[in-house]
Amino acid sequence: MLRLLFVGDSMTIGSAGEHTWRYRMWQHLRTSYGAPFKIVGPRTALYDKAADAPVSYEYADPDFPQEHLAGWGEGWLHMAPLIGETVRATRADLLLVSLGLIDLGFYTDAEKTAANARTFIAEARAANPDVAAVLLPVIPNTRAQDDPGFALEVARFNELLAKAVADLDTDRSPLLLASPPAAYEIHHDTYDGTHPNTSGEHKLAAAFADAMHQAWELGAPYAQG
Repeated sequence: MLRLLFVGDSMTIGSAGEHTWRYRMWQHLRTSYGAPFKIVGPRTALYDKAADAPVSYEYADPDFPQEHLAGWGEGWLHMAPLIGETVRATRADLLLVSLGLIDLGFYTDAEKTAANARTFIAEARAANPDVAAVLLPVIPNTRAQDDPGFALEVARFNELLAKAVADLDTDRSPLLLASPPAAYEIHHDTYDGTHPNTSGEHKLAAAFADAMHQAWELGAPYAQG
């Protein structure tokens, strides 16, 4: 059975009242994967903006497996120390990872963020030498739009992430770099310039689903709606 772990920041954990792109991916795999799979992870909550903490379970549709390893304000820096233990405990064998914006915005430059991504991969493999992972580059966001220096740092990290995937990909533990969501428009696909709304959730899920289908023939092309 495929055990799938979502790893991400605020765009992946989501906040109270949202479906999340995790939900959209689960819906997609239910109709396209064609074999048993299980969503795994040590966390289940959404972020509650009023409480400023991940304490909400008010999913727009709560009838889906809510497990994940995602956190509001967390990045590669935070997840690298957690991923080994999480993979061992959950027996995850496929990681869908969307990280980097928080690191670059608050903690580390592109080079250090890429080094943390490499550490993350090494720790995941130490826990499961056969683990596969799909990594999403940092996608368009309002800060990159408004701050040319930050946009350059994002572009540099995305280049380094692509290099890490190329360097570290193996037949036993395959790595895949997803393409940024097609036609992703921050004024249409987010509610605040960063966090996905309904159309953004579908486009994030599609980025992962289409990459896996094209590279590994896993599932099918993503069909929105």
